Amino acid sequence: MKILHTADWHLGKKLDYYSRYEEQKTVLDEICTIADREQVDLVLVAGDLFDNFNPPVEAIELLYATLNRLTNFGKRPVLAIAGNHDAPDRVDAPDILAKTSGILFVGKPNMTFQPFEVSGGFQITKGDCGFLEIQLPNFSYPVRIITTPFANEHRLKTYLGADEQQGLNQVLSASWQKLADTYCDAAGVNLLTAHLYMNKKGGPVLEEPEGERPLKVGFADIVYTDCIPDQIQYSALGHLHRFQNVGGAKGPVVYSSSPLCYSFSEAGQQKMVVIVEAEPNQPVAYRPVEICNGKELKRVTFHNLEDALDWLENNPDDLVELTIKTPVSLSQAERKQIEKAHQGIIYLKLEVQKKKLTQEEQIEVEAKRHKSVQENFISYYKSKYNDQIPSADLLDVFKEVVALTDKEQ
Repeated sequence: MKILHTADWHLGKKLDYYSRYEEQKTVLDEICTIADREQVDLVLVAGDLFDNFNPPVEAIELLYATLNRLTNFGKRPVLAIAGNHDAPDRVDAPDILAKTSGILFVGKPNMTFQPFEVSGGFQITKGDCGFLEIQLPNFSYPVRIITTPFANEHRLKTYLGADEQQGLNQVLSASWQKLADTYCDAAGVNLLTAHLYMNKKGGPVLEEPEGERPLKVGFADIVYTDCIPDQIQYSALGHLHRFQNVGGAKGPVVYSSSPLCYSFSEAGQQKMVVIVEAEPNQPVAYRPVEICNGKELKRVTFHNLEDALDWLENNPDDLVELTIKTPVSLSQAERKQIEKAHQGIIYLKLEVQKKKLTQEEQIEVEAKRHKSVQENFISYYKSKYNDQIPSADLLDVFKEVVALTDKEQ
């Protein structure tokens, strides 16, 4: 059995003011092409279908069109769960209609599946709270999937009927293990899909994407992978945007990556979907497949305007965070020259470098610190007016201003 695992589409997301809609159309078309080329039997979309609770109409239409295409006319089940950017009710709303086309939406962790048959396609043969078993027409064995869409810790415990005092790891471990013990024997393929921040105990801290809503506060909300039952052969995760196998469980625990780089902290990352090959009671084989479309995000730094303009001219298709470090501020004309040179500059950062003082200049600065305000004023006046000394009347006015300022402070 072949499974395609993808996640974190973030439809409707912009990079600051820059729309990614056309890129999203292109990469989702590429994912559909990969699914057909690989002849996958099941698709898992592990959350963050949209970028916010109220996505634009074009993002909603793109989601439904893509999922419908992935079903291969109802022959291939597509299971899509909610992430922390999704409104659970919005994800659940079309399920009754979508299911007849082969699309299975899961908005909340306590969703209970009922037996169901898609005409000319697959069957849901068993269902429970957070669990379903699917029988595909060309296989003698079923696929079982434990589903855990995103919910905050309080809601997750409420959905799963757990004591509020129990730790999150304890709650999920008990829920998943009960489902696995009840339904996930060695006669079928056993999977888990979730939108969570998961890590291996003792493993390195996994960085959440820049601009992503964090799912952990310190280490309080981390779910450890040793919660995953041994019966699970592959865990398909969403939330972290880099492809990685977290480890720490009997089967692979994999973040598939987002299909596009969505922040400059992801610059240089190769985006993937994951193809999983599974059969009952055997270790799975999985491999990432590169997504080739979408603009590259690049963070670049230059120390002069000429080098920056030359690079921009030679990289016209990238989205850019450009930093220029100069000894003086750029003029308005120079800023306009940069903006005209490239249409994909998202952020332009100017860092004016402090001039390194000579030894004589440092001595002069230090000397000024030890002079009175009036002495520094006289020095300034002399430098401004060809070594002339201010008149007595002007010094009297200056003293009055200083006195008033001191009084106000």
